[in-house]
This record gives sequence, C-alpha cells and structure tokens, in this order.
Amino acid sequence: MRKSILFALMLVSFSALAQKKEINKVDRPKLVIGIVADQMRWDYLYRYQNHYGKGGFNRLLSSGFSFENVMITHSPSKTAVGHSVIYSGSVPAINGITGNSWVEVPSGKKMYCVSDSTVDAVGLVAGSEDRDAGRMSPKNLLVTTITDELRLATNFRSKVVGVSLKDRASILPAGHAANIAYWLDDVSGRFITSTYYAKDLPRWVDDFNEIKLPDQLVSKGWNTLLPIESYTQSTEDYVPWEGRFIKEKRSVFPHDLSIDYNASKGTIRKTPFGNTLTLEFAKRALEGHDLGKGEETDFLTVNLASTDYVGHMYGPNSVEIEDVYIRLDRDLEAFFDYLDKKIGKSNYLVFLTADHGAAHVPAFLTEQKIPSGVLNGGTVRKALNKVLNEEFGQKDLVTSVLNDRVHFDKAKIKTADEYEKIKRSAINILGAIEGVQMVVDLENIDKEAVPEPIKSMLVNGYNRKRSGPLVIVPEPAWFAGSKTGTTHGVWNPYDTHIPLVFMGWNISKGKSNQLHSMTDIAPTLAALLKIQMPNGCVGKPLTEILP
Repeated sequence: MRKSILFALMLVSFSALAQKKEINKVDRPKLVIGIVADQMRWDYLYRYQNHYGKGGFNRLLSSGFSFENVMITHSPSKTAVGHSVIYSGSVPAINGITGNSWVEVPSGKKMYCVSDSTVDAVGLVAGSEDRDAGRMSPKNLLVTTITDELRLATNFRSKVVGVSLKDRASILPAGHAANIAYWLDDVSGRFITSTYYAKDLPRWVDDFNEIKLPDQLVSKGWNTLLPIESYTQSTEDYVPWEGRFIKEKRSVFPHDLSIDYNASKGTIRKTPFGNTLTLEFAKRALEGHDLGKGEETDFLTVNLASTDYVGHMYGPNSVEIEDVYIRLDRDLEAFFDYLDKKIGKSNYLVFLTADHGAAHVPAFLTEQKIPSGVLNGGTVRKALNKVLNEEFGQKDLVTSVLNDRVHFDKAKIKTADEYEKIKRSAINILGAIEGVQMVVDLENIDKEAVPEPIKSMLVNGYNRKRSGPLVIVPEPAWFAGSKTGTTHGVWNPYDTHIPLVFMGWNISKGKSNQLHSMTDIAPTLAALLKIQMPNGCVGKPLTEILP
C-alpha cells in the first residue's frame, strides 16, 4: 500500500515537472523560412494571378496575411541594401550597406558589399582556387540581423542557413553568426561557400553538385510553359528594347540556351530555371542541416534571384517575365507541399517579400507617350569633369558616379570653401541635364528644398563613410542604365512598393492596406519569436499579425 502511494506521488511529481517545463517553454515555430523574390514588384501578386494555381502565390494570399502597402523607406533601392534592411530592420545610414558596391570615402577605393580578402572560397573546382568567387563574408554589415538575434537568443542552438544564386543575397540575410551560406559559382555551376563558414563543403552539397542539375534544367532550352497567346499581360514576344542571349538574332521564344550556357554556367540565372535550382537546393539544405527537427527554431533564408536577372534583361512587360512568375508559382507550390510534409503545416512560418521592384523600360513608355529616358553615369561624369576642370583648373575632380551618388577627389581640393563651391557648381551643372529632377547635397540636406518622403529616404540611405556627398534624383521613369531591359534604384513606387505576405505558424488569414516600411519586417519577426530585435533596428512591429 505504501509503495503504491509512493509511486503515485512520484507520478504526480514528474507530471508537475513536465507541466512546468511545458509552461516555461517559449512558443515558437520549428522553422522560419524567409523568401525574397528579387525585383518582385508588389503588383506581380495580382498581375498574373489568373495564371497562378492554388498552391503558390494564391495559397499565400488565401491562407496568409498580406501587407499590401509596404514601402522601401531608403534610397538607393538596390539588392544588397534591400536584403540588409529586411533582415536587420535598419537602414543604410546605420547598417553600412549603401549599395551592391560603394566607394569608401576615406580611401576612395571601390568596395563590393560582401567582399572579404581574409577568407577563401570553399568548393571551387580544381584549377579555379585563385579566383575571388568565394572570398566573401558579412563583415561589411555593421549591425546584427534577425537571424543573428535568433542564434543569440538560443545560445546558438538554433541553426541558420542562407541560400541564393547571389553571394550577397545569401550572406547578408544569414547574418554574421550563421551556420553557413551558399551561393552559385558561374564558372563551374556549383554551389560554394567560404572559409568564413567552413573548411569544406558538407558531403551532401558535393553530392548535389555532382548531379549537375543546372545542366539538366537548361538542356531543353526555354519555351513558354503555357501557350504563348495566353500571355495577355505582356507585349509582343519581339520588341527592340529587350536584351538577348549570345548569338540570338532576335529575343523571341524559344530561347536556345546551349551556346550561352556553355560559355558560362551563370546563364541559368537569366532563366526561370535558376529559381527551380535554388528551391531544389534549399530542400537539400533543409535536410542536410536537419532544419526544423530540433528543440529550437531554425531559420532558412532563400533568395530567388532569377526574377531579377530576367527582369533586368527583358523588363516588366515581357513575355519572359510573365513566364518566370507563372513557373515560379508552380515551384513555390511544390516547395510549400514539401514543407507541409517535412515540417508540418502548423510548424513553420514563411514570409515572402522583395528587396526592390523595377521600372518600366523607358523605350516601352516612350512608345506609350509616357515621359521617360535613360541617364548614362559615365557620360555624366565626363561632362561634369570637363566643366569643373574649366572652372577650377583641376582634372578629374569627380572620381565616380555610383548609385546616383557623386564622389569627389578631395585630395585635389585645397580648402573647405573651395569644396563647397565645387559642389554647388556640380549641382548646377547636373541640374541642367535632361532627365535630372534634382541634385541634393547630402552633407547639407537640412538646407535643401526636398519634398517628403524623398528627403527622409535620402537621409536613411546616406552613410558618410560609404556615400558620395551629392545624389542625383532622376525624373520619374528615368534611370541610369542601358537602353534595353530595366533596372531599379530610385525612390519611386515602381522601385519601392514591395509585397509582404506571412503564412503558416500562428498567422491568421487577412489583409492590411496600412502604410508600412520594409524596416518593419525584422521587428515583427522578433515579436513573433519573442527575441530581441536587431541592434540597429529602426522599424516597428506589424501589430496586425501579432497575438
């Protein structure tokens, strides 16, 4: 009898301890997946919706929560900048990522956003070890990311993995404390990493590389998935303002990829198959690192880069970009189905957003009688130096025009007074150029007549050590680029209005048209995960989806 009573007391005690442990356990998902579709304008969620199935974009919209009015609140709207802001909740003025590349103002040297000469490539094929493709790390990012904060919050028990075709779009989202980040080497067509993360590639990555999936994906060329006459949201298949592959006489379907691909495995980036490759690799990464299987929340960052490469080459109104999103919709459906089976529908949290949007091709707009045009940065610099030389007797006072920012050779400028005069003269010269709306002195922006939100966006994008003192603001629909395809980087809504949809763990169906900022994504994730927001964060949690 006494033994039975003792046994019963022990059971009650163990049960109480178990309940206490369960009560004290922080409620978090097994896995967070951040998907950034590069150059995805917000309107693409709806522009091609009649071609989407039920399980991709439409699943996000029908079962997730969509923030319909999220804006980029910094300038320039570039890839590396967007990824850094999404995952840090910070802005370039604070996080230091002012472009894909920038000029280090103290030294005058150009810097690539994730360049790191102290590390080496891991995974390059024999004979390519001396190339710089893998000499990359997040060291130039000055702040923590939400992925860093997750690692810190769990005493590094959470795992963080970054995946992209682009080095910068894998490294920056994964953060400083990531377990590893992977990106594609264009010469070999293999996924690689750097010694910042590991001495060797995991065996599963070598196995994945050996199946040569890029070769398989491009082997049949690129034709439209659906009958081409159904692509009613696009221009005619052939228009003169689209780019083309090597030796193509005209940019039309079907595209023969073989010649271009044999020259560089990076050709897959400019096709919808780059997204397929990325998501297939993401699945293998999830399995290879056992993500979502432990006691702590893991984080997988995925960048879909082909949407950007195809957009740059053809523009938003092309049959090619419409086909990319139709195919991406199918790839996302397969990816979500995979996550449902591997992790469980209620166990993972996914969000989809973009690092920036894209402008219409100026030649297309001109044909529609809409004002537009192209600025040439090199031509602008030469013209500017010519006039400044005549006025101040110094050659090449302007060293570069990068990210629409003008950089001066201060070693040639004798006094602070002369520097101010040179800047003012440059502003007058640039302001007279067709397509330039305004030129702003960022060092004296408090005295400039710049309307909001442009003024705040320029301030948010200005880092004194990594930005030129003058910024050129083009007229709407004008940009610095080529005459074919498109680009991005300015303040206008076509470049800065981005999608943001959360789905899965603890997310109720809904929609909000309240104005929000890209900087709000990271603090929202921090609130959902009950961890500290990143150390440079200036955003606010999106309360619409918080309990």
